[in-house]
Amino acid sequence: MRLTSRLLAGGLAIIGVNVIVMAWIVNAQLSGRLRDQAVDELTREARTVASHWERGEDGYSLAQTDGAALAHRVTIIRADGVVIGDTDFDVEGLATMENHGSRPEVLAARANGVGVTMRNSTSRGDEELYVAVRSRNGTVRVSMPVGELTQRVEAAKRAVVIAGIVALFVALGVALALARRIVRPVVELSEIARRIASGDRSLRAAIDAPGELGELSLSLGDLAAQLAARDAARDAYELSLVQLIEALNEGVVSVDERRTVVRVNETARRLLGITETIPFSTDLLPRDRGLRDALDAALAGGAIAGVETQIGGATLAVATRPLVGGGAVIALLDLTPLRRLETVRRDFVANVSHELRTPLTVIGGFAETLTHPDLTQPERAQFADRIVFNTKRMQRLVDDLLDLSRIESGGWIPTPAPCDLGAAAAEVLAEVRDAATATGVVLGVEIASDARLVDADPTALRQILRNLVENAVRHTPAGSVTVFARRVGSDALEVGVRDTGVGIAAEHLPRIFERFYRADPARSRQEGGTGLGLAIVRHLAEAHGGRVRAESQLGAGTTVTVQLPTGG
Repeated sequence: MRLTSRLLAGGLAIIGVNVIVMAWIVNAQLSGRLRDQAVDELTREARTVASHWERGEDGYSLAQTDGAALAHRVTIIRADGVVIGDTDFDVEGLATMENHGSRPEVLAARANGVGVTMRNSTSRGDEELYVAVRSRNGTVRVSMPVGELTQRVEAAKRAVVIAGIVALFVALGVALALARRIVRPVVELSEIARRIASGDRSLRAAIDAPGELGELSLSLGDLAAQLAARDAARDAYELSLVQLIEALNEGVVSVDERRTVVRVNETARRLLGITETIPFSTDLLPRDRGLRDALDAALAGGAIAGVETQIGGATLAVATRPLVGGGAVIALLDLTPLRRLETVRRDFVANVSHELRTPLTVIGGFAETLTHPDLTQPERAQFADRIVFNTKRMQRLVDDLLDLSRIESGGWIPTPAPCDLGAAAAEVLAEVRDAATATGVVLGVEIASDARLVDADPTALRQILRNLVENAVRHTPAGSVTVFARRVGSDALEVGVRDTGVGIAAEHLPRIFERFYRADPARSRQEGGTGLGLAIVRHLAEAHGGRVRAESQLGAGTTVTVQLPTGG
């Protein structure tokens, strides 16, 4: 039921009750009051008639004259009770009337001056109200039918009812106007409150009303402003929280008490391979025992930290913690790079130890042999040459390790300058010419006319070419080794070395740029290679913003190319 209807119904109910109460009051009290008024009126009329009678007027004429004037029945009674005048009887009728000396109202008038009684009339046959007044000549009585009095009461009741109905309609109109005046702003405020509750904080009540409605309107405006400020603060906080979570290198997964994932950052999606849109059930998370046990423990109220597990080929550290009010949060740390670095470190230590142990063993063995007094001079010279060879090999290994360490640690920064590739290639080839001639390797240079100059660090460029050329000569028993350079597009230059040597098997190509990796370890060590040359080439190329690649076919040769940016 709407407010307007309730207000109207309440107003009508109040007015209806008032009309009923007024009708009851009229019925209960107005009859007695009208009777008293009628008695007073009849008493005054009787005394007026009595005053006329005292002036010596004839009783019969007086009754007829005053009765007609008063419109009431007037009866003139002598002191002996004989009726000498009555409005309702002529002279002949008076003779037939009974003696009224014993009538109650006459007896009371004689005793008290005024007598009042209500009884049935013997002459008229209806109920009459009689009022008698004592006079010097006898008694004067004035009467009226009780029906007339009843008519007055009924008329008063009808007037009350009519007034009540009129008041009802007037009140209905007034109540309707007031209800509309009150309800309209209330409805408007209710609609504004509903829309504010639904999230629309921009509404303001345009109600300028005194009293409580005006205060309510101002309060709603203040409430909307405060909610808007809180919404803005909450949105900013949630945005910063989301950005913070998304910026973490750790994966974060939030689960509510119903085991539903309600938040997950991009790192967690990548680590767990999640593609579903939140919210989704935890049943869609990877079915890893360690992850599931940690989540179950957190949902049960416990905290788990440092659980290491394998998910999707990655090593993850899983930590879980319960949330206040139910639910849990899962933190995931990718340990794969760390474990890979640990493996690389172990391999590096093992490789360095192995690479150093071999020449040290050779040096130690030959040095010990040189102390034998029975050695011939040629044997001593041969052993000394082997010691020198392995010493130089160790020196190259240490130098390469130092260079690689300096490059990887960022201690070396290239200083690009225009370099003549032809001159750099000629210098490098001159260094290996004797070794190439000894094995029947033909050295060559193929530099395109538009690729003779390159912006690179001169020392780094010569080291790149030296490592590639020495590696090519070392793995080419007979054939050719060629340094080449060509323009690639407008912003890149390719510099490389091509040989016709033993080649590299396809399964080894992806790893030849790793430290100490050798496709043929025995041959490489025999020829003095350190296993670090191609790793140094890769790091120098990347330091220039370039990249390196290798192409090879077993038994047909290898081509290693370094692509360097030219800047246009």
